[in-house]
Amino acid sequence: MQHSRRGPEVPAGPRPRRRRLGHAALATAGLLALAACGQGGSSASEDSKPSGGAASAQGGAAGRAVTVSPVVKGGKVIAGEPLVLTAADGRLTSVTVTGPGGEALDGKLSDGGRTWTSSHDTEYGTSYTLRTQLTASGGGTVSDSSRFTTVSKDEVFVGTYNVNQGQKAGVALPVSVVFNKPIDDRAAVEKKLKVSSSPAVEGSWSWMKDRDGKDRVDFRPKEYWKPGTEVKFTMDLAGVKNGDLVGTQKREIDFTIGKAVVSTVDVVKKTMTVTENGKVLRTLPVSTGKKTFETWNGTMVVLSKVPSIRMDSSTVGIFGPEAYDMESVKWDVQLTPSGTYAHAAPWNEGRFGRVNASHGCIGMSTADAKWFYDQVGYGDPVTVVNSKDTVAVNNGYGDWNVDWGTWQKGSALS
Repeated sequence: MQHSRRGPEVPAGPRPRRRRLGHAALATAGLLALAACGQGGSSASEDSKPSGGAASAQGGAAGRAVTVSPVVKGGKVIAGEPLVLTAADGRLTSVTVTGPGGEALDGKLSDGGRTWTSSHDTEYGTSYTLRTQLTASGGGTVSDSSRFTTVSKDEVFVGTYNVNQGQKAGVALPVSVVFNKPIDDRAAVEKKLKVSSSPAVEGSWSWMKDRDGKDRVDFRPKEYWKPGTEVKFTMDLAGVKNGDLVGTQKREIDFTIGKAVVSTVDVVKKTMTVTENGKVLRTLPVSTGKKTFETWNGTMVVLSKVPSIRMDSSTVGIFGPEAYDMESVKWDVQLTPSGTYAHAAPWNEGRFGRVNASHGCIGMSTADAKWFYDQVGYGDPVTVVNSKDTVAVNNGYGDWNVDWGTWQKGSALS
């Protein structure tokens, strides 16, 4: 069974940078209680401009203005972000911003009164009334009242991403962004996405359709990340035009690559060898997919872990004599949204290392499953060899099953 991946949307305005959780934390918090072991279905703007919030000169004083930001698409203000007001001259002494119901946005002055930032985000498709009072640098007071409108959800496109600020990820984790609406100008969007690292790596973005048909773009290095690599993902889509839509997001996410925990499953030998930074930790006897339910070949990447889960074969389209519904399967490591897990399978005791008897998952004893569960984390690779049908690139993170030259050609800027 599939669970969601990634999190939404930091404006272009001059405010202190906020960092938000992306998908990885959301996925951990929102794991579905229902899963199944099996293959399931596979398969491979307008330019920013000043808003209408400029205060007119009053009382003979000239050259004063209050600028509203972040602004995009015909002067409308980006929604879902804190509002920033900036005095072009002097300092703000009083600010009141009210919505349709008369509810005021709280906020704080900074920079000696030159800037005011709301404590809460603005709503989509909403008109606000702005009342300000300024003290000019040369003396005198200017009061003003004006209105502005935020963009509606129908006017914007957003991307959800799979990394969190400050998290530690496995060596095989790509940076992945899935968009809520079709991307007509992939080159324009890709230009505003950046991944940098220390040490530096050779890497590339590549576009694909996610399993639900949404446009998705992943960045992966040519080879696995090195342990300890510090990675920065930057998304600067505010004002980017995409047909009749416009981007609003501005994000900066820093994360670190952890130990190189790499697992290799040989379906012929019926073993799984787990290494850490190149050193073999253990070789475990396993039971993989039986005939017509073969475990995917190729490299999969750990998506999530849960200590116990219900596995219902109907969620991956298995019915009839092969159907099953197990209430509490232990030590589950998810490898694909289509239903591939590594987990405890005590019902196959005596077959580990001898017979492949699962519906596509990697089964092992309860003790071995607990040990494996404790070793691996989000983004660690698990490569299956000597099986059939390579896992699709969009079935989780099958990015590593595409040769480097083909991967690079998937970039809109190649």
